Amino acid sequence: MTTLVTGAAGFIGFHLVEALLRRGEKVVGIDNINNYYDVDLKYARLAASGIEKAAIIEGQAVRSESHVVYQFQKLDIIDLQALDKLFMDHQFDVVIHLAAQPGVRYSLENPYAYIQSNVLGFMNILECCRHHRIKHLVYASSSSVYGMNAKIPFSEDDRVDHPVSVYAATKKSNELMAHTYSHLYHLPTTGLRFFTVYGPWGRPDMAPMLFADAIENGQAIKVFNGGDMQRDFTYVSDIVEGVVRVAEDIPVEDQKEPYYRVFNIGNSKPIQLMDFIIKMEQAMGKKAKLDFYPMQPGDVKVTYADTHNLELTTGYKPSIDLTTGVGRFVEWYKRYQSGKN
Repeated sequence: MTTLVTGAAGFIGFHLVEALLRRGEKVVGIDNINNYYDVDLKYARLAASGIEKAAIIEGQAVRSESHVVYQFQKLDIIDLQALDKLFMDHQFDVVIHLAAQPGVRYSLENPYAYIQSNVLGFMNILECCRHHRIKHLVYASSSSVYGMNAKIPFSEDDRVDHPVSVYAATKKSNELMAHTYSHLYHLPTTGLRFFTVYGPWGRPDMAPMLFADAIENGQAIKVFNGGDMQRDFTYVSDIVEGVVRVAEDIPVEDQKEPYYRVFNIGNSKPIQLMDFIIKMEQAMGKKAKLDFYPMQPGDVKVTYADTHNLELTTGYKPSIDLTTGVGRFVEWYKRYQSGKN
């Protein structure tokens, strides 16, 4: 079986590729390696999988030096012609689509980037999956689709008609587009609403890396809504285990929504932001300086995943507690920063 992972130089994409390779699966990864955040981190992730920066030429496949069954290609999902050729060349069985323009706050500044990547790019993925008869498309949605939903925990049965950011709106549009393709073309699709993923190799624009950088350098952490926020922090290996299980479980025709599913994937244990900061302080061995700010546009106060449906379907159950997860993240962070200096 051959699996395509889009966004393979990204945080979750990197860990997913590594997990699939450990299982002995044949993997092709693609990423446009844009400069939304430090590209050196993206290249470092690729290098950890045996794809060296010097070997990467746009539009050409590079074979991993450490995994003979892994190839990577620098490719933008906006380029339909190049994407279609990739599908034709490799005859994928499963597509796990993680490539997207991420970030809630940045979507307020540059909404066009989100429409291009998250809507047009996803359309290209759907078209390629349709025409090349992919057995299962698994794609990244987001907990942000719940928007102004006041009911917790968030359930897949809740209405998600009130997004509070362009990013959230694009992710909801992905679910609608996938439903249409599942209905019209019998394309099996599963959307995964991720809840606050953290761990080694994480994005520098997300809270764990921002907090670690601030604590390490004696700078103040920006704490929004006076710290009165909760996040369903989920360790990346738990997320990846769930993604792999979902990819193996293909939606079938006799379900309530034929060929189409959406699942929450999170830890189901929301943590107060201030408690997360304390865990970071303990792992870093330093106290944090705090600057308090009001709630930011596009943010929500609480995220809390009801993962009952995912557990029933795949047996998914997170196993990494916050103390362990933060500790592992900080260990990696210190190694990575030491290697840069």
